[in-house]
Amino acid sequence: MSLDSRTPVLVGGGQVNQRDGRREPVDLLVAAARDAEKESGGSGLLAALDSIRIVHMLSWRYRDPGALVGERVGASPRQTAYTSVGGNVPQALVNQAARDIADGQVDTVLIGGAEAWRTRMRQRASGEQPSWTIQDEAVAPGQVVGTDVALLGEDERRIGLDRPSSVYPLFEQAHRIAAGRSIDEQAARSAALWSRFSAVAAGNPHAWSQREYSAAEIATPSPSNRWIAWPYPKLMNSNNMVDQGAALLLCSVAAARRYGVASDRWVFPHAGTEAQDTRALAERPGLDRSPAIRVAGRRALELADTDLDALDLVDLYSCFPSAVQVAAAELGLAIDDPARPLTQTGGLTFAGGPWSNYVSHSIATMASALRSSPGSTGLVTANGGYLTKHVMGVYGTEPPAAGFRWQDVQSEVDQEPRTVALSEWDGTGTVESWTVAHDRDGVPEAAFLAVRTPEGARTLATSRDADQLSAMLTRDVAGAAVRITADGDARLLDT
Repeated sequence: MSLDSRTPVLVGGGQVNQRDGRREPVDLLVAAARDAEKESGGSGLLAALDSIRIVHMLSWRYRDPGALVGERVGASPRQTAYTSVGGNVPQALVNQAARDIADGQVDTVLIGGAEAWRTRMRQRASGEQPSWTIQDEAVAPGQVVGTDVALLGEDERRIGLDRPSSVYPLFEQAHRIAAGRSIDEQAARSAALWSRFSAVAAGNPHAWSQREYSAAEIATPSPSNRWIAWPYPKLMNSNNMVDQGAALLLCSVAAARRYGVASDRWVFPHAGTEAQDTRALAERPGLDRSPAIRVAGRRALELADTDLDALDLVDLYSCFPSAVQVAAAELGLAIDDPARPLTQTGGLTFAGGPWSNYVSHSIATMASALRSSPGSTGLVTANGGYLTKHVMGVYGTEPPAAGFRWQDVQSEVDQEPRTVALSEWDGTGTVESWTVAHDRDGVPEAAFLAVRTPEGARTLATSRDADQLSAMLTRDVAGAAVRITADGDARLLDT
């Protein structure tokens, strides 16, 4: 087939880890960018960058990190951009870059981010101030991409349900209950899933933890695997205590040829989609469901002129086991197919969870895997918030017949039914899902519950009563009667 010279291609991905704390975030990103150029096999791509688009960094605030990256790689980009917070962002940046390249707005784009969170937290604990780059106030901030908005509603904030580590266990429980599994059966299922992810990480040279864990190790609490929020011990949580950077180089086919990138380095973005589930947990149709993943995933495959059976490789966003299980169910993927594992990296627990930038790593890893299997196709999913913001990307080593295609499918998602959410509700309902958060010493400190009213509405509640917490940790209280007061306090009626 004749290949349009404006066709976007992903030509290189770089990934770096550091354990000595010597480099600041922007320097990790620069190192990753140079590795991306090396992987491309081309020469001069970095110096020719038209646009540098940086994923939000939590470790350090730069006025324009893209400008710093440009200076350090010898580029003079026409545009620098910096994003809002969210694990969905890297794939959204790739989707936008592919569109911009195809439209002729840019020819060469660098996408990436970096975190030195492990180093920053160690410095903070010792009272040390980092000697990292501070840009002069005269430096104009880069173009802002996206908007930072609250990712939970007032009902969640009212009861203190404001951490991913407490929200995702609610999804886990809801998924278990909907499937009719016991607590022990679900724990074994999730631990086995995470053990398989760790096995992938063990073979990933860019993973933070290159060790395979058994399901028993993952499921069993210990001093090094303390409870975070039951039923998740530490090894079922995303690991953000990492120093990692990743960068992606995209360009037009014309630029790839100009800078000597061999065609066996080309990975083609085929299609991308985006959508959001409602940020208000209490309004979601089911805590085990994600209409946005289902709709966006189906449409991405349609736009790529492929289907689930034709997918060779998959990387599902994997901050917690529930995120993978909900996504797999919505997409129609088996969680235990040895021929098609659900991660290419090993996931955010084992490969590393550098805040908003994990998916830059997953795309780089996916691209390398695709190049090693010519003719293959892969799906990357990205998730921001609390199973809230979703972005899909389909990639392949063969060019898409219709060119890169993208769609925002929010209008279809918005047609999905929502649950009536009640604030300051007073009455007796039934437990829909629950979790018990623990402090750093492993002591239970708060329960969070999703409760269904007799009319089918949902309210959120909490308890800090020791007897109540004990009951929720030792019994399956799904469907149990629970008394809720207007201030959000919950009390099981049979304890």
